[in-house]
Amino acid sequence: MAALMLIIYVLILIIFGLAVFAVMQIRMAGLTVKDFWTFIEANQELDKLDKIAKNYEKMSLQQQVIFLKEAEKVFSAFDKVPASIWEEESNKYSNVLDAYKDIKVMRWIANDKSNIKEEVTDTK
Repeated sequence: MAALMLIIYVLILIIFGLAVFAVMQIRMAGLTVKDFWTFIEANQELDKLDKIAKNYEKMSLQQQVIFLKEAEKVFSAFDKVPASIWEEESNKYSNVLDAYKDIKVMRWIANDKSNIKEEVTDTK
């Protein structure tokens, strides 16, 4: 019974030591644990956005707005993390960023056209 308790105690110490070591590694990278956790969640969201970004032209306006907001959250989380940590995800990031820029431009053009139409009808 004492040997079993000793084994459990040693395992708990090892787990605690690994957790402390992980936190130290995160801090040595210049991050907080919260920022790192947000990055992990954003990385999962990036996978979803990458799939959606391939068909951004078929999205409704509401879907585009949602995409833009989610992409901004991902960009914000990735900005807090050194690029060397997420270089494997750079292609997905670039795809989402390109779709984000294209949607922004499309919305800007549509907004500009509607403003021109309003000005034309106001002057008549």
